Amino acid sequence: MKKILLLLSLITINACANLDTQVENSENAQVLARVNDFPTRDRVDYVLECVAKHGGLSYINQYACGCKIDKIAEQLSFEEFDAARTFVQMQKTPGEQGAAFRDPQQSKDLRNKLKEADAAAEKACFVQ
Repeated sequence: MKKILLLLSLITINACANLDTQVENSENAQVLARVNDFPTRDRVDYVLECVAKHGGLSYINQYACGCKIDKIAEQLSFEEFDAARTFVQMQKTPGEQGAAFRDPQQSKDLRNKLKEADAAAEKACFVQ
């Protein structure tokens, strides 16, 4: 009887450990899927804009800007990133036409989220 209880206990413990591993793997897969949802073209566009902004093409700038978009992708989905960049670019539209991009709470939240992700990425990737 003791052997059966011990065996059942071991099976239960092993099943719980496997469940934890499955949950961890599922969370990692979700993070990787989010990081990889940025289309290559948009990554390249971002890197080229970043390189131009930081003094031109050099290995260090290219590497740092590539690092920067990867760090941003870890924090934002592509949908959020794309919407935030649109809001940032269009908020400069003068008058009432720009109000649709400046004033909504969603616009403010996404612009702030992009700004925070950009600042953290800049710090992490040593872009100068």
